[in-house]
Amino acid sequence: MTDLAQLIEAVRQHGEVVYAFIFAYAASHALLMALFAGYAAQLGVLDLKMTLIHCFAGSFAGDVFRFWLARRYGERVLARWPRVSAHAAIVKRLVDRHALWLPLIHRYPYGIRGLGAFAYGLSRMPWGVFLILNVIGAALWAISLVLAGYAFGRVSDKVLGDTVSGLSMAMLVGFLAISWLLSRKLEQA
Repeated sequence: MTDLAQLIEAVRQHGEVVYAFIFAYAASHALLMALFAGYAAQLGVLDLKMTLIHCFAGSFAGDVFRFWLARRYGERVLARWPRVSAHAAIVKRLVDRHALWLPLIHRYPYGIRGLGAFAYGLSRMPWGVFLILNVIGAALWAISLVLAGYAFGRVSDKVLGDTVSGLSMAMLVGFLAISWLLSRKLEQA
């Protein structure tokens, strides 16, 4: 049995735990797990609808928690570290100026995801506006990444067939590496 086949079998055996892991990972990190989950859904290992729901819910919940954390404790934490506070003031101004589109794209660039919602919590953005933009952003993120992973699986299945799962795994790793590199480039831009 190949490594990919072993991974697929482990996911099949522990499906409920895998969905909880997808939710937790989407709440804390992002990109690569959603792509891999879409790939697994295309293979029939995960249910596409459940994968989309867990990616969306995790992304939404993680950002709501970071927003709440910043609203509740952000100013107190920043008061302890004046150097960080100066940088936070710059970020707050940026968020206040671009509040309507930043929540829609902050999930994509590498390294910004964890800080985005925290910054919104420090800004003047009202809870209601944040929640609406967060629902839209989380939905767009989950749909685009899970379906990108799903589409990659479709293409690799047609091109490679079922007999070369090792090459499929290499292509998946390559796809994830390219996605990571592109997200790093977006972060720098």
